[in-house]
Amino acid sequence: MSRFNQLLIRSENGVQTITLNRPEKRNALNPALIEELTMALYDAESCDCGVVILTGAGSAFCAGLDLEHLQTLEAHTYEENRRDSENMARALRTLYDFPKPVIAAVNGPAIAGGMGLATIPDFTLAVPEAKFGYTEVKIGFIPAIVASFLLRQVGEKRTRELLLTGKLIKAQEAYALGLVTQVVAAEDLMQTAQALAQCLLQNSPQAMTAVKRLLAKHARHRLDDEIEEAIMANSMQRSTEDFKEGVRAFLERRKADWPSQHAKV
Repeated sequence: MSRFNQLLIRSENGVQTITLNRPEKRNALNPALIEELTMALYDAESCDCGVVILTGAGSAFCAGLDLEHLQTLEAHTYEENRRDSENMARALRTLYDFPKPVIAAVNGPAIAGGMGLATIPDFTLAVPEAKFGYTEVKIGFIPAIVASFLLRQVGEKRTRELLLTGKLIKAQEAYALGLVTQVVAAEDLMQTAQALAQCLLQNSPQAMTAVKRLLAKHARHRLDDEIEEAIMANSMQRSTEDFKEGVRAFLERRKADWPSQHAKV
């Protein structure tokens, strides 16, 4: 029996494919899925696979935070919010530091935390219909943990644009920004990912691991500090009135009336 309830794991020809398997929820993130993904990456690190492919079941790659989990956040304590933030940071950092090549096969929308999962891997293949966006500011939240990774990928100006507007971008624009490695027709996505994996398997595993560890080492100390600051900012933001109003407005499908707009100067 599988240890995983929200993931599908398949190993074949030296490749471990991890599939986010909540298609009815558009593979939205909840604490259980985040924990399972981290565990699956730990397992893949020590197994005999040489490459990992990360993808989503159904029509979406990952739609961001699960609506049911979002509804519970207003009642969380700071300590609970911090644990939540630490778990997400651990998953993203594990993905970033992973010693073997990782390919994201993005089969549909990758939003908020889902965009982090889609773009942090070494290679990101995306279907033309895929959309990407860090939409947190639209509900009074902040994409704190992903900010450090995004800065390294696209620079400060583009990071500010994406995080402050919360806009969605298409796969081709993400490719132009360097967030996507290749745009691939939907019917060819997994075949292309497998072909890339087989190409990588021809290389020295030790050398590829050494390259990845070297790159991770360059960023390690700064990332440690930045992610700790991000966890604190993330946890604190969840207690703000703007966040509470943003979540209520989102759930009620109305425009938010931001309390900070009415605050006395």
